[in-house]
Formats: sequence, C-alpha cells, structure tokens
Amino acid sequence: MKTTVPGWPITGTGLVTSVGAGTREVFEALCAGRGAPAGVRAFDTTRLRTRHAFEITDPPQQPADWLCRAVAEALARASLPEDLSGIPVLVGTGLRDLRAVERTWLTGRPSPVDPHFGRALRDRFGACDTHTFAGACSASLYALALATDLLATDRAETVVVAGADTITAGMYALLDRVQPGAPREVRPFDRHSAGQLLGDGAAAVVLRRPGAGPARAVLRSVGLHCDAGHVTAPDPDGLVSAQRQAHERAGVTPAGIGLVHAQGTGAPLNDRAEAQALARVFGRDGGPLIAAVEGMTGHTSGCSGLLSTVLATECLRTARVPPVVGLREPIEAAAGLRFSTGSRMDGGDEGDEGEGPVAQVNSFGFGGVHAVAILGKAA
Repeated sequence: MKTTVPGWPITGTGLVTSVGAGTREVFEALCAGRGAPAGVRAFDTTRLRTRHAFEITDPPQQPADWLCRAVAEALARASLPEDLSGIPVLVGTGLRDLRAVERTWLTGRPSPVDPHFGRALRDRFGACDTHTFAGACSASLYALALATDLLATDRAETVVVAGADTITAGMYALLDRVQPGAPREVRPFDRHSAGQLLGDGAAAVVLRRPGAGPARAVLRSVGLHCDAGHVTAPDPDGLVSAQRQAHERAGVTPAGIGLVHAQGTGAPLNDRAEAQALARVFGRDGGPLIAAVEGMTGHTSGCSGLLSTVLATECLRTARVPPVVGLREPIEAAAGLRFSTGSRMDGGDEGDEGEGPVAQVNSFGFGGVHAVAILGKAA
C-alpha cells in the first residue's frame, strides 16, 4: 500500500569538495565532467601501492572549516542569519576529524581535538544543540532521517543537517591493502575498475516546515535499513529493501523515479551489489537515469549521501545531470542500466501522481547500514 507523506522543504544547501566550494560552483564543475584525483599531500604514501586521492588543498583546511563553510552557505541560501542558538544541527560523518588525532599521535604533542564538531559550530554559529553521528558511509542520510523526525514530532521548526569527512592515513592504508589494485582514477560500475579513492568533503542542507520559506526541493522520505549481513561486503537484498522502504514512505513506485544518484564508489564488490539491486528494483530496460559522481569527487565517506542529496536538488531544479566519469565498459551486473553521459533529467512516470520529477539518492555503508532518500521538485 502506498502512503503519501507531505515532505519537508529543503530551503538551503551548501557544498565544499575537492572540485570547488559552493553549491553552484561544484554542480557546474561536475556537470562539465571536471574533477580528478591528485597525489596525496596530507601524509606519506611511499610504503603504499596507492598514491592518489581527492583532497581539498586550496586553501589547506580541516573538516570543521569545510563544515562551517557548507553550513554558512546553506543558511544564506535559506535566507537565515548565522545564528544557530535555537536550531538543532545534526552532523553525519564516517571518520570525523581523525586526521587531527593521527597528527597528534605522530608528533607526540598533545593538542585539543574536537572530532564531534560541536566546538567549531558553537564558536561560528552559537550552536548549542549539536549532534554528531559516526555511522559509516550512510551517516549523513541517517542524520537527514533524524531531522525529519524532529520536524514531524514538533521538536523543531528548522533543522540543519550536515556531513563532513576527511581522508585519514589509517583508512587510506586499509583500502590500499584490501583493494584489487592501486587505482589512479575512480571508474564507477566499470569492469576494469581497480578500486575506490577517498575524497574530502562537506555538505549541508536546511530543512524547514512547509510554508517557512521558498524551497529548492522537497525531501519526501528517507528509508533506513540495517541487514548486518557482513562487516564490509554489501548484500543486494539489503540494498533492495532500503530502496523499497524509501519508495513506500514517499508514496511512489519505481516507475515514478526519474533519477538515481547511485553511490558508485568504484569498489568492485560494492558496485556489483548496487547494480544488481538497481536492476531488481527498476528493471534493466527503460529505468531511471543513473548518476554517480565519485569519479570526480572520490568517496567522501559519511558525507557522500548528503553531497549527492544537494546535487539531486540541483538536478531537480535545472533538469541537468552530471555524467558518470570513468565508466567506459559496464560490469555485467550493470548491463541495461541507463547511465548519465551529461544528460537532461526526465520525470520518470511524473512521480506516479503527476507531481513532477522525483530523484533518489543511495547511500550504503559497512555493516549493512543503508539509507535511501527520495526528493521531489519544489512547487
């Protein structure tokens, strides 16, 4: 049974990535297919096979700085002052600011580290109700789901949701050991992919009650699912369940989805499982247009879901979709799926009820912790 929900207006967005700062700048760069990895500068890679990543290097900053820049942009776009003293701020992250912890350990010089971002948000915005959720790669979409709960239960009129992550030496070295090769580029859903590369990033959105201000898009649902099937390897059944739950909560069917922002990390196991799940949910012919931007941004861990949410908002606003950079020869599991080449977005089945185009954002994490968001075009 379909259950129609009103949805929550997204009134402001903010982005900081390796390809630029600001929603418009990042979106334009990705639509133009710009964004490529470079040699790692943050730490020594001479003992590793892999040497490349998507770092924010100009100017060199920390995750808390990127987070505050993204939040400031989101507030400005929502026509709100930089005063968060009465507004909850929910931050999703996979690695927090563990790079600072690593530096402290390596130098042996104790220094104050705030991996939960509360101090930075308090100092910049006066925020006193902040919560950081470290929940693997789907963390920022879990934070987005919690924000809708605060609005639905009248606990808040406005909620700021953000995601921030940085590349750490520990995670980078771990991926170097377990991946099939030493990638110099990210090739989502490509049969010759050597693995994924990490990226720095921060994203933010402002969610408000309907009527509180002009909306850039409408968040219709977030489906959450945890199958706990394996520590790292995704289970297609769990990915299917997360998508179907999101559709049911949003009151749409697969035919109503016009665009999917896939995770598409370039990791062979992950991409195969996601492609299998997409094919089971949408079929292999005539399904939604599929975007995957990690060939230009790298995998921004817990920030990645919200980053794609901001991009999906811009896709709905402009009908433009970034190309899937790095995809040349699709894996067998992705045969028949319709990947973007810098395409125009269509409206699926017009949201089943004629509401206009509908977009989906996939975010899948270690331990089977998955989240899927459904967005509609603002009226």
